[in-house]
Amino acid sequence: MDIQKFQNSMYKLIVETSTNLPKDVRRAVKAAKEKESAGTRAAMSLATITNNIKMADDNVSPICQDTGLPTFKIKTPVGVNQIELKKAIQNAIAEATKDGKLRPNSVDSLTGENSGDNLGLGLPVVKFEQWEKDYIDARLILKGGGCENKNIQYSLPCELDGLGRAGRDLDGIRKCIMHSVYQAQGQGCSAGFIGVGIGGDRSSGYDLAKEQLFRSNDDVNPHEDLRKLEEYIMENANELGIGTMGFGGETTLLGCKIGVMNRIPASFFVSVAYNCWAFRRLGVVVDAATGEINEWLYQEGDKIDFAPEAEKETAAAVEAEPEVITLKAPIKEEQIRELKVGDVVRIDGRMYTGRDAIHKYLSEHDAPVDLDGQIIYHCGPVMLKDEEGNWHVKAAGPTTSIREEPYQGDIMKKFGIRAVIGKGGMGPKTLAALEEHGGVYLNAIGGAAQYYADCIKSVDGVDLMQFGIPEAMWHLNVEGFTAVVTMDAHGNSLHQDVEKSSLEKLAQFKERVF
Repeated sequence: MDIQKFQNSMYKLIVETSTNLPKDVRRAVKAAKEKESAGTRAAMSLATITNNIKMADDNVSPICQDTGLPTFKIKTPVGVNQIELKKAIQNAIAEATKDGKLRPNSVDSLTGENSGDNLGLGLPVVKFEQWEKDYIDARLILKGGGCENKNIQYSLPCELDGLGRAGRDLDGIRKCIMHSVYQAQGQGCSAGFIGVGIGGDRSSGYDLAKEQLFRSNDDVNPHEDLRKLEEYIMENANELGIGTMGFGGETTLLGCKIGVMNRIPASFFVSVAYNCWAFRRLGVVVDAATGEINEWLYQEGDKIDFAPEAEKETAAAVEAEPEVITLKAPIKEEQIRELKVGDVVRIDGRMYTGRDAIHKYLSEHDAPVDLDGQIIYHCGPVMLKDEEGNWHVKAAGPTTSIREEPYQGDIMKKFGIRAVIGKGGMGPKTLAALEEHGGVYLNAIGGAAQYYADCIKSVDGVDLMQFGIPEAMWHLNVEGFTAVVTMDAHGNSLHQDVEKSSLEKLAQFKERVF
């Protein structure tokens, strides 16, 4: 095999997976979009999502700024040198990162140091399997941290909120899967996809669950009981009313695939791998002799091009709002206290990014800039530096905010921060601080990394680069950055309300079905 051609093939696979949503996922998004009522928050969110898909196509840039932890599943003929293939994959990963197609996401678990090239101990994940066919089947999934953090594993029997006891049988499995969708809420960028693994041990159960995500969303499970269970979940999980981004709505789940394996008598695990709407999973058939791509996988049927309608629908959805309120830092407390849950805001001017490392740093140190009246954006962008040394934003959607719950309220009060932007909402500690201090939480559309990057007109500076590109504090100048107030300064939280109502709806599925 020409190993350089194989490396080139893997580079193409990485770029396509990061920037081009597969056809089966596009069909699922389109179907969800057609179910929503015009003028709702869910409809606006889906219009933004389809616009983002179109922009990623046009720009050949990451659909979501969190390009995740690359996981390859490779089947090779007997005799192929898997050591050489793995090295070629690593080289392709490093090259794609340098070109801004992947965000540098590999962090030393002990020191926190970012390798800068997505390589490191155990990364990327490459799982090889030999088979007796004469070609290489290479598949890749880029699964971001927001949805990865909503994975969940159940040990049966167990007690579940809203559903009661889940026993060691098919009906207990049903309850676990329904509960897994409920517990994700909007934090994993719903509407999402789930892969479910029944049986195994704790590690093999999760492996089996993630393996289900490599199935096409259109396939039919050959196991009759699992086929019926998949259909049941798809029909009923969307009755929970969680909706896109957790704003409420008709579609909460876009796909469900279930696999089973044997277990030992003492253990009965149900493992669920949750994936966001930006389901980046592609595959290729590679000639084992030449290393070149012969066929692309997951691309059956016509490609849905959202371009003709995306921009028009996004604009119409925003215009349908009774009022869009403009915020420009520094923001006064009085203006914040006038906002209420459901308001749509447009941000112009300065904002600062701040994720996990920044929040920990600010809890222990002074800020590198004056944050009084300012806006913090929970975002780890994809950045590239040009030949003149200027930084440019390649992708910049929101990260899941709940990780900052231990710090957020204290930091807002300490530095006078008036607004934070993220996705998925925050908890009671932050909600109490917003009311006490006069602050607001703004929910941006998760995964819409191209849409929000287009709102960023310049990068005016950066602090704390020792934490790496995703975790640094970037100074951004934005125009027309749109988000929804989901937690206000009066103790109201849309996320709290949706969680409560979806738990009530979950309880209707308590009675035995299987």
